[in-house]
Amino acid sequence: MTDRPTGSEFGDGDPVVRDKRRIDPETGKLREPSDTSGAPAADGPAGQPPRDPSDLIGPSAQEALLTEALKERTADLQRLQAEYVNYKRRVDRDREAARELVVGTVLTELLGILDDVGRAREAGELEGAFKAVSESLERVTEKLGLVKFGEKGDAFDPRIHEALLHNYSDDVDGPTATMIMQPGYRLGERVLRAARVAVSEPTEQLPGEAAKADAPVEGTDEDADGSAE
Repeated sequence: MTDRPTGSEFGDGDPVVRDKRRIDPETGKLREPSDTSGAPAADGPAGQPPRDPSDLIGPSAQEALLTEALKERTADLQRLQAEYVNYKRRVDRDREAARELVVGTVLTELLGILDDVGRAREAGELEGAFKAVSESLERVTEKLGLVKFGEKGDAFDPRIHEALLHNYSDDVDGPTATMIMQPGYRLGERVLRAARVAVSEPTEQLPGEAAKADAPVEGTDEDADGSAE
């Protein structure tokens, strides 16, 4: 009779038997792969869930990673907010420019009517219902931002004045609007129509030949007296 080998012949401890059959002999059902392997999961000990990768680094390293991630997210939010603010400013600026363009176009068409109202007021013909309507029109245009400019005695400014007449005078110290032929209008910083004026400059700025022609001739009286004698 042949003796069966004992555990001591295979080394210390009892022998380990793994049943790798895919069909369970007791139930006759297909075993799951985890059942047939019989080996512990590679990510952790048998019966325990896989370890989180963050568990493999120390607390200080984890804190550094979280701080860096927080900085990146904060920078992203700040950049997004700055882009939104710039976008809103552009939209508001474009909307205001479009509004001024439309209002300016309408007001420009009304300037001729305002000129008629001004001439009627100067002639004393602004009375009754016409006066009420004209004053209402002027209030509406002022509410929309229309500003009238151009007064006698204003310093001449070629950016807002259009010179129709030019002369010289001893009563001015520099180029001056001495007569307003047609008032000007502006909307904000935009000039809808320049004021049409007559400009006077100081007499000393006359060209040389013209100044000599206008100056009195010295000794005229003596020559006349001498010829009389």
